[in-house]
Amino acid sequence: MIALDFNLEQGGFKLQLREELVGRVSVLFGPSGSGKTTTLDAVAGLRTPSRGTIALNGRCLFDSRATVDLPPHQRHVGYVPQDVALFPHMNVRRNVLYGRRRGQKLSLDGVASMLEIDALLDRAVTGLSGGEKQRVALARALMSAPDVLLLDEPLAAVDVELRSRILPYLERVRDELGVPIIYVTHDRDEARRFADHVIVLANGAAVRSGPPRDVL
Repeated sequence: MIALDFNLEQGGFKLQLREELVGRVSVLFGPSGSGKTTTLDAVAGLRTPSRGTIALNGRCLFDSRATVDLPPHQRHVGYVPQDVALFPHMNVRRNVLYGRRRGQKLSLDGVASMLEIDALLDRAVTGLSGGEKQRVALARALMSAPDVLLLDEPLAAVDVELRSRILPYLERVRDELGVPIIYVTHDRDEARRFADHVIVLANGAAVRSGPPRDVL
């Protein structure tokens, strides 16, 4: 379970959330500027709330009163941002292994097979297609053995045909690895297909939350 109860202010923007995410996939849904990416950044430790708490499976990541604020590398969070942020000077194999956490059980071969990037491991990332880059970024996040996987509009930059081919890989991660996922999207069909729980954000607040069939 992911428990979010915090306020975050940055510039003129204010985000206030109080939600418990208990499903395998929780989707943050809403217009640009509603606070979706800011929420992911707060969970990952990239932005600091002004007050409140963030907990993951009972483990405290942030608590303003107790002055707890774990740095990103101690939060055990896998983050795939919109721009995927692969290292251009490393090949695919080195990118995937970059964030590997000591003692984690996932193997490179297993993750590469699941996401069908076996044949890409020795290639330069600069020559990959958009869909291939997305799968490599996802593999890198999984190799850190995350306790939660944060996906910020992973399909926004790909066309409809490619989106339909990448979604099954995300569903495989959801179903086979059991890692809880917080997924940001603008697409109702993605949310309906992929999510157990949907939180609709508007102007920095949750205006609706619940099962996709009820919320969307």
